[in-house]
Amino acid sequence: MRFSEACERNKEPILQVLRQWLPPQARVLEVGSGSGQHAVHVARQLAGLQWQPSDRAEYLADLRERISLEGREGLAPGAQLADPLELDVDRAEQWPRGPYEAVFSANTTHIMAAASVPQLLAGAARVLAPGGLLLLYGPFLGGGVPTAPSNAAFDAHLRSLDPAMGLRDAQEVSEQALSLGLEALADEAMPANNRTLVFRKRGAAVG
Repeated sequence: MRFSEACERNKEPILQVLRQWLPPQARVLEVGSGSGQHAVHVARQLAGLQWQPSDRAEYLADLRERISLEGREGLAPGAQLADPLELDVDRAEQWPRGPYEAVFSANTTHIMAAASVPQLLAGAARVLAPGGLLLLYGPFLGGGVPTAPSNAAFDAHLRSLDPAMGLRDAQEVSEQALSLGLEALADEAMPANNRTLVFRKRGAAVG
């Protein structure tokens, strides 16, 4: 079963951001759940949460194992952690119907191909309820420039592995999101030079 040290380090700061932004008893789609550590941690802390993990087919076995072993007991009152779904952001037919009050994704935009980032945004826009939130956590560029030496090194490393990978510019992501009806609400500074970008689907407010 996969284990991410990064997830273990950042799960509490991410929880605090989600606690701040998610409406009560939110239905949340997580895109790229990976090891499932965030899903389990958040469902154990937020009462009434309805959390839907998802990932690409090659990662589902480990994700399903963690959810089966750790996601059925010890959850917060009324919280539910659903069986993981197969979801490749580039395949529109794999996106669930929704609607969701929020879509969350951590450390995915720099790993997926640059051309897939607009597909992530478009998919989120489709499945979110009016007023729903998209929260993207990870390292981002600022005006095309790394915000810290560690981010510059990480970006160079990713591009050496695959030129399609690399840190995305927060302003560019915000412009792409806006063209899809997702307006930027916040850019939350996070530990280790990461950020959480928060967007809202145009429409009535959530909650």
